[in-house]
Amino acid sequence: MRKITRFSVAPLSGMTRRLADVASGRAEPDLVITGARALSTYSERFLDNREIWISGGRIAAMKPAGSYAGDNAQVYDAGGAILAPGLVDPHIHIESSMVTACAYAEAALLNGTTTIFCDSHEIGNVMDVAGVEAMLEDARMAPLSIFLTVPSTVPATSPELETAGGDLTPDKVAALFDKWPEAVALGEKMDFVPVAMGDERSHAIIAAALERGRPVCGHVYGREFVAAYAASGVTDTHEAIDREIADDMLEAGIWLFLRGGPPTTPWHSLPLAIRTITELGASHKRVAVCTDDRDADDLLLFGQDWVTREAIRAGMKPAQAWSMGSLHGATRFGMGEEIGGLGGGRRADLVLLDDAMKPVNTWYGGELVVEDRKVTPILDAALSEPYRYPKAAYTTVRLPKEIRLTPDLPAHRVLAHAIRTELPGITLPHEEIVLELANDWQDHFDRHGLCFVTVVERHGKSSGNVAHGLLSNFNLKRGAVASSVGHDSHNIIVAGTSEADMRVALDAIAEKQGGVCVVMDGEVTAMVPLPVAGLLSDKRVHEVAEEVKALKVEWEKAGCTIPYMGFNLIPLSVIPEIRITDKGLVLVPEMEIVPLLESV
Repeated sequence: MRKITRFSVAPLSGMTRRLADVASGRAEPDLVITGARALSTYSERFLDNREIWISGGRIAAMKPAGSYAGDNAQVYDAGGAILAPGLVDPHIHIESSMVTACAYAEAALLNGTTTIFCDSHEIGNVMDVAGVEAMLEDARMAPLSIFLTVPSTVPATSPELETAGGDLTPDKVAALFDKWPEAVALGEKMDFVPVAMGDERSHAIIAAALERGRPVCGHVYGREFVAAYAASGVTDTHEAIDREIADDMLEAGIWLFLRGGPPTTPWHSLPLAIRTITELGASHKRVAVCTDDRDADDLLLFGQDWVTREAIRAGMKPAQAWSMGSLHGATRFGMGEEIGGLGGGRRADLVLLDDAMKPVNTWYGGELVVEDRKVTPILDAALSEPYRYPKAAYTTVRLPKEIRLTPDLPAHRVLAHAIRTELPGITLPHEEIVLELANDWQDHFDRHGLCFVTVVERHGKSSGNVAHGLLSNFNLKRGAVASSVGHDSHNIIVAGTSEADMRVALDAIAEKQGGVCVVMDGEVTAMVPLPVAGLLSDKRVHEVAEEVKALKVEWEKAGCTIPYMGFNLIPLSVIPEIRITDKGLVLVPEMEIVPLLESV
């Protein structure tokens, strides 16, 4: 059976005569999809009783239904359902799904997504350029159109604040652009404070993209940073958390990617940010929707199609919302003439929708890969031969021999700098707590609602950095939880109430070379093994989704205030107010390290 990838469809430059012949009736199409209500993202309306003629994986023409009178084309009767262009997700991190690019393709296509723009800064933080290039090789074998926004902020801050496995310098970023044609933009510039302050390295990385005519993607919190950020060449962001900053960004010339996250996660910001359109009257012409981060379970349930429907629920008309989910993202990256619409010459990446705007069928390059919400044999065959990551990707967890996971009990009255966890879980308040003299740590935990949190450097690049902290309001009363997906340097983060259970969790992750786990009474009760760079499973997406479901059950039983994906953000030292890395507690945006305990 023929392998399908992004390269299965020839460039338009070599197909124009053939498509013109088909559109003019001088040649037969390969496939005709007839009897559909076409969703036009160009005029943002529904066109009744249409058919699409397809040849060589591209659209030759849209005609009135019944126009085809030949005998040789395959004819598919849409039965009056909606036919729309495949969705285009302009900002995602494949690594958040905990599956490889090939495995990600299955969930994406089931959800009607045919093109994604991914920022692989997670694997870049672990394996440097080698990790990014391995993911690009993976993407080339996937039955999905995957383009790269080159990681721009590896490490997320600086070696003074954290230890990462990678260091993507301006020269390395430039080399990735020059080597890989699918590197179409600079990934989210997360260090928005240094950018606004004119940091030399940050601006050199931006320059590497701008010199090559590549757009620069963004990540910014705080209205006070928007002007300097836009002036630095950043022209999109997915971090608009309310209508006011969304409005500022639009007026500064920054594309808005409205992030729709499952309501159980910290990143469902679309309902508030979209109010710049629905309440303040802004146009949606420079607004797209995106998923950003999804684990394998949520990826199947809350894909780009779900985000598009969320935009409808928030007040957008269905055709407008689908345009925001398809054409607008394509247009932002200069690909509106290739994907995102039903015009002639475009790739035949199509989705058949029911009346609730839910995908039923997906055609990728004219191949039916999903039918009646199930994977077809041609897609199953493609998914059965995935890319195999190099051996080095399976040996990235390198821990020091001697690790102490808990701090000394203070011998006198002290001030503790604690990290308060609370929903939605993106920003983490800095809580200062006075600890009186106590017999043991449990006394402090009981009085103040605390538990330990520890970050262990796992790249083998330091002399064994271990940083101790305290979580407030995390509600973990016993046991431990741990993850090798501690954004963005991806050191191991462990929380718990005892050294013994925290040690069991750390050892479990080390044994599997990565993962997320829950430990109770010395036993691992749930684990998602992530052997590829400590970030990815090499299993199919449904298998990983089942492991994630089991993890979520045990995570909830443990009582943790925020979900595990929010827990993974605790070391992310670019978001206010306080974080913990392998170097210690970091105040944001001051970018200063403070001690865990101070005498008072």
